[in-house]
Amino acid sequence: MNDIALLPSCYLPPVGYLWVLRHYPRVVVDVHEHYVKQTYRNRCRVASPNGVVDLTVPVAGNASSLPMSEVMLSEHGNWRHVHLAALDSYYRHTPFYDYYRDDLLPFYRPARQSLVDYNAALLATVCGLIGIECRIEASTAYIPPSSCAGIDDFRACMTPKADVRQAFGGFEPRPYYQVFAAKLGFIPGLSCVDLLFNMGPEAVLWL
Repeated sequence: MNDIALLPSCYLPPVGYLWVLRHYPRVVVDVHEHYVKQTYRNRCRVASPNGVVDLTVPVAGNASSLPMSEVMLSEHGNWRHVHLAALDSYYRHTPFYDYYRDDLLPFYRPARQSLVDYNAALLATVCGLIGIECRIEASTAYIPPSSCAGIDDFRACMTPKADVRQAFGGFEPRPYYQVFAAKLGFIPGLSCVDLLFNMGPEAVLWL
């Protein structure tokens, strides 16, 4: 484990992302890499009564040809309303949803902005609610893998296809309380909001 971690910008990232923020003294978020589709850069995974659901943030234009810093949010499909309705439906019976819902509500009102700015503000809010203090820096240029000597590079792990048990060195996804566990069993690798709504102030201790 090195002192510096390299992460992509992500939308309500999985709990392993927060583990990195909790345990590394310095974290760099690469905002100059090219946007990668079907990753946590613009989607998160949450638990429904019937299993895992992906919530995807639509982006404008041909984002795959752009660096992350230039990718803009789209309001296509009224996604903010859809995401908030999903969180209300799936997490309203968790112990702490009512405590934190109002803190997240401003992010689900229409306001065109860049994806990295949106992700950063949302992540800062979640970290503040959980009690994570971390030095997070935005990259000043793209950092190729060949330049990552002495840096733990987690950019390739930010996809639902990654094995959460191998994605983050030293991270063990121990079970925590989940509202649907009696039916579904413990589901690792869910969004940080799953940990927040189910564990509240104890989330930081779990991390």
